[in-house]
Amino acid sequence: MAKLAAVFPGQASQYVGMGKEFYDKYSFVKDIFGKANEILGYDIKKIIFEGPLDLLTQTKYTQPAVFITSIACFKVFTSLFSLRQPADSSLISFAAGHSLGEYSALVSAEVLTLEDGLKLVNKRAELLQESCEKTKGSMLAVLNAEKNVVDEICSESGKSGVCEAVNFNAPGQIIISGETAALKKAAELAKSKKIKTIPLTVSGAFHSSLMKDAAVKMAEELKKYTFKNPKFPVITNCDAEITTDSSVFAEKLTKQIASPVLWIDSINKIISQNCNTFIEFGPKTVVSGMIKKISKTAETFNVENETTLNNIKIPEA
Repeated sequence: MAKLAAVFPGQASQYVGMGKEFYDKYSFVKDIFGKANEILGYDIKKIIFEGPLDLLTQTKYTQPAVFITSIACFKVFTSLFSLRQPADSSLISFAAGHSLGEYSALVSAEVLTLEDGLKLVNKRAELLQESCEKTKGSMLAVLNAEKNVVDEICSESGKSGVCEAVNFNAPGQIIISGETAALKKAAELAKSKKIKTIPLTVSGAFHSSLMKDAAVKMAEELKKYTFKNPKFPVITNCDAEITTDSSVFAEKLTKQIASPVLWIDSINKIISQNCNTFIEFGPKTVVSGMIKKISKTAETFNVENETTLNNIKIPEA
């Protein structure tokens, strides 16, 4: 069987009703959602399945919701497909997650337990929400522009406030993050250069220096948890490195909060290891779409319901 990489989405992939097919069919998925309700102390299952969407899209609910759904999808896949594997081998060769999705990747690789992963995601969401309310920023997608041009736009717009290139998602898709006035200036500059921009529907300037306060507080929180060596390597957002040492994950998760997501480099790193098949676990296909832009030869699948699960055809090595 060919090498497989498990990839996980971040915030902005959520929708009302995600994961419900698997919840209705598999008892262990019911257990995951039930455990989540207990840990969080509120009915996250109801918010995920019933909405309303404006509630689900609040950072403090979105992040636990996407995390829970992603892990449920991963567990369904492994429960069915692991039967094809020898007992002493792993179905997955690598894992990576985009931003929030990095926590899902760490749980999939058994670096963190589901319970600890959810507690950390919940705390991360709370801290980011606090920072968002204090800093009043947002994010802007810049399309079909070279990095040096985006850097120039950020440098000029930075005179109006924080404006930084933070997510290198795919060729022709760079996300900038910062204060509202600076992003407005950036959009104007891009337009003058005939470059298209799209405002993102997020509540803050994620991965920018405006999140440093959240990063400092998250560093203290991470000290309370135990990290294990991964069952399979995890490629980390902040440096796009293949990571197998449990002692560095807390530091990398801290850095990730206020640093760029090097997604293009992360996917290319996996491909360089002769792994060209990616399975996205969780709502929608945002990550799969990025991967297709990064590599024309990459094969992508996603798991979010029974239809997508049944469509998976794992190639032979």
